[in-house]
Amino acid sequence: MEFANREYLFLLLLILPYIIWYVLFRKKKEPTIRMADTFAFQYASRSWKVILMPIQLVLRILAFTFLVIALARPQTHDNMQNESIEGIDIMLAMDVSTSMLAEDLRDDSHHIQNRIEAAKNVAAEFISGRPNDNIGLTIFAGEAFTQCPMTIDHASLLSLLQNVRTDIAARGLIEDGTAIGMGLANAVSRLKDSKAKSKVVILLTDGSNNRGDLSPMTSAEIAKSLGIRVYTVGVGSNGTARYPLNVGGRVQYIQMPVEIDTQTLTDIAKTTNGQFYRAKNAEELRQIYHEIDKLEKSKIEVQKYSRRYEDYQRYALAAVAFLLLEILLRITIFRRIP
Repeated sequence: MEFANREYLFLLLLILPYIIWYVLFRKKKEPTIRMADTFAFQYASRSWKVILMPIQLVLRILAFTFLVIALARPQTHDNMQNESIEGIDIMLAMDVSTSMLAEDLRDDSHHIQNRIEAAKNVAAEFISGRPNDNIGLTIFAGEAFTQCPMTIDHASLLSLLQNVRTDIAARGLIEDGTAIGMGLANAVSRLKDSKAKSKVVILLTDGSNNRGDLSPMTSAEIAKSLGIRVYTVGVGSNGTARYPLNVGGRVQYIQMPVEIDTQTLTDIAKTTNGQFYRAKNAEELRQIYHEIDKLEKSKIEVQKYSRRYEDYQRYALAAVAFLLLEILLRITIFRRIP
């Protein structure tokens, strides 16, 4: 806890002179009577009201103390600080074209998943296993855009990842297709100003480049010039894949050929000193991410921010409560002391 107006805390120094005044000078105002002998009173019991009279002093001091604390504006927050942690900067570039709806990836339970859901699940495991890394997300179909810039707020990143859907292309929100070069270029643009020694793009697709203004190899050369390694992942089974097709409001399945440009993906990885992987099922995809997880780590500077919260209310309420209690006792119990 910190105080926004800590100078008010100096008012607490007034408590000591007040106690001295109460003890030394207040008694002079109390009426006295001279007696020849006080033997008759030495065994007399004192009234409980007289014994409890100092409680008024305690209540006043408590009320004053909490009032001063409230004026000093106590605040609760986590400190903002720079930390040096072990990590790398990673951009995930994920294909969200409609072909990613093909259902040809089996998981451990032999259930068939479509490519996009399998990719999202494995990517989420990868993100959760690297808490010290700056990780961002680029998605692409016929166009590319950043879904989430690099961040260590992995909760927000995972939320945005789960919201990734292929229907942005199906509904015409972006052009459908596979712009591998544009997706890679978008991810590289997010890493170009990174201070980390290790900068990585993990590019996942199930097709071949057929859209975009930049060729995949041009983007690969840009990545190479910036010291960015690109790990490419081709996802999808061999031969044909079961693909859902909306016909008259009903879903029908057809067999679509799997066309992954493995040569281009291999060349991208080779140019950038990365590696190409092929995933024909969900478990192979998971193993690929586990292998990439063994990448080197380097120190990066992370600045942590936190919000401040005013915490004076409870101290102000306590001050009012003690003051009202002292006034209540003074006008009732201690009004007349026999």
